[in-house]
Amino acid sequence: MALKEFYPPIEPYDSGLLDVGDGNEIYWETCGNPAGKPVVFLHGGPGGGLLPAFRRFFDPAAYRIVLFDQRNCGASRPSAADPAVSLRHNTTSHLVADMERLREHLSVDRWLVFGGSWGSTLALSYAQAHPGRVTELVLRGIYLVRRSDEDWTFTSSGAARLFPAEWAAFRDAIPADERHDLIAAYGRRIGDPDPAVHLPAARAWMDWEFSANTLLPVDPPELDDGAVLLFARITHHYISNGGFLPKEGLLAGIDRIRHIPTVIVNGRYDMKTPPDQAWDLHQAWPEAEFHLVEDAGHGGSEPGTRHRLIDATDRFRRR
Repeated sequence: MALKEFYPPIEPYDSGLLDVGDGNEIYWETCGNPAGKPVVFLHGGPGGGLLPAFRRFFDPAAYRIVLFDQRNCGASRPSAADPAVSLRHNTTSHLVADMERLREHLSVDRWLVFGGSWGSTLALSYAQAHPGRVTELVLRGIYLVRRSDEDWTFTSSGAARLFPAEWAAFRDAIPADERHDLIAAYGRRIGDPDPAVHLPAARAWMDWEFSANTLLPVDPPELDDGAVLLFARITHHYISNGGFLPKEGLLAGIDRIRHIPTVIVNGRYDMKTPPDQAWDLHQAWPEAEFHLVEDAGHGGSEPGTRHRLIDATDRFRRR
């Protein structure tokens, strides 16, 4: 079977900043066919922002492709790269409301929602809040933000056992007497106004974040100090607050979206969002199409994962 490749690079035909309240403006762009089927792409992180490659999961002749930077990241304003910028108005419910405001601003009635990693969390949250606005869901690297999911990432009994050197660097950036709660210890440092405190902590946090993204090692992205602080601040903000999800979690709301055609894709060797999360979602939602990619980790561009995602968008373009 020939694996599907990315569509050729494209540029936006329209873009702008949308006032979403609370002093925030989100950057948005549209690509592809202005008269095509609407699709919205939800980036990961939280705080990851947009990359040009994200436009390439969709047939530009068939889709009106909508992408946006979530609050306080990418080209959205104000930027969390400024340590003085408050994240008080940056929660999952705010992001869901931003999507609705953007949908209305662009005069979209209903759209396909595509999200990977944290983007899958936001996609599920949005669909459960506004099921009538979603035509289909394409979800990758399922992230349910349960306590067990965070224990995998931030305790010595999970991914640390597979990445011992990287874990040691992450752990040892914190004094021994504070290591009983690494998330809280990092929060105190990342939130410190002194760059001599928050920048080393933010870099150590992001080094751990990037340590296990793909099945085979790749060089991490080169980020300047502002991008590192932005990403670390927003990611920590969400992780330390349980993703701002309802206490019962996302699986409890599946009945609200069970009717929506959905494709779930996860790498077998995903060390960031291990496949038990995708499996648990599929067990709660057996009607959803489920693909476990045997030769993939967490990255959306890994060949087998890319193939399944583009195959899904190709099939859904005809609906």
